[in-house]
Amino acid sequence: MPNNLKSFGITADDVTRARRFYEQVFGWRFEPWGPPDFYLIHTGDQKDPGVQGLLHARRDPVNGTGMTGFECTIGVDSIDPIIAAIESAGGKITMAKFHIPTVGTGVYFNDTEGNFVGAMQYDK
Repeated sequence: MPNNLKSFGITADDVTRARRFYEQVFGWRFEPWGPPDFYLIHTGDQKDPGVQGLLHARRDPVNGTGMTGFECTIGVDSIDPIIAAIESAGGKITMAKFHIPTVGTGVYFNDTEGNFVGAMQYDK
């Protein structure tokens, strides 16, 4: 399996405001999923579905340290060797390995430049 981008996440201080923005600007559709203020984003249609998106509340408030970009997740064959490779290459694990039932096992990390990224071994 290539290490392709599989999903992106948008974090927001005001989820309702962010949802309205992306609906109005791009015509994206939002489907409630999981905890409150957590949505799947449908960026395309059945013919051209695009990349899976997520919208949810920001994990940390923006005070100079919170993330303000899109959160991307890279699909991988096996998460454990990727964790080792992240650390070996100078990255830092920022959220320990976790499992989301029916989705997969993932990890979040900062690359060597401090960018926040996810990696996920998707369930089959």
